[in-house]
Amino acid sequence: MINYSAAWGYSLPYLNRNTLSAETGHRLYYQLIGGDATRPYLVFLHEGLGCAAMWADFPAKLCAATGCPGLVYDRLGYGRSSALNHPRTIHYLHRYALCELPELVGKILPDTPYILIGHSDGGSIGLIFAAERPSLLKGLITEAAHIFVEEETLAGIKVANEAWAKGKLKGLAKYHGDKTDSLYHAWSATWLSDWFQSWNIEYLLPSIEAPLLVIQGRDDQYASAEQAACIASKTSGYAHVELVANCAHIPHIEAQAVVLQLMADFIAQVPQ
Repeated sequence: MINYSAAWGYSLPYLNRNTLSAETGHRLYYQLIGGDATRPYLVFLHEGLGCAAMWADFPAKLCAATGCPGLVYDRLGYGRSSALNHPRTIHYLHRYALCELPELVGKILPDTPYILIGHSDGGSIGLIFAAERPSLLKGLITEAAHIFVEEETLAGIKVANEAWAKGKLKGLAKYHGDKTDSLYHAWSATWLSDWFQSWNIEYLLPSIEAPLLVIQGRDDQYASAEQAACIASKTSGYAHVELVANCAHIPHIEAQAVVLQLMADFIAQVPQ
């Protein structure tokens, strides 16, 4: 059983702050964005070093553009949610997708249609979740999602490690507090570990029937365009790929106007 506690008064328009408290003692932080109750919720899934706050004002802008209400949250181990208390395994993304996310939407959005919007790790989590074909899932947008490990990914993480060693990523502490060091090393060590190199979720893509928009920056430092092409070609429903020019790993920040329009157009076409 999950109990709710709410604290009102967030700085972005139409937002309120909430925390889910589970019997295990874990707390998941989330934000709700107001919108038309007849429209599906937009559920935002952050990247591997991200959190709700690191989406900045993008969720509020997309909700305003579409009229949809929204849900943004910090996964366990991130942002204002509880710290991780177990080591990561090759199934860590499955755990977020098949345990945490279903409980979250089931408790916060019972009997409510929704569209997932996942960035990087969040995109992979969205794909794993969508493969279960939940009845209330109306569509999925991935942004820089991974479905397998490739050299570009490893090279990008090694560059990030060099930046971390030089203290250039200290800004992450603003969002993750005393969890920052353990979170960063869990992310880096997992993807660079020998045991993670066989991670691959291509096998589950044919199970995905929800309409899908696949977005990736043409200059993504963590992935080749093969990731996006493979996602779109192997799913069973409608799928459209957009490779955004002059853009790397964070299209919703680096090419915000373009990405807002792409997502809003897709959401407008998703069957209700």
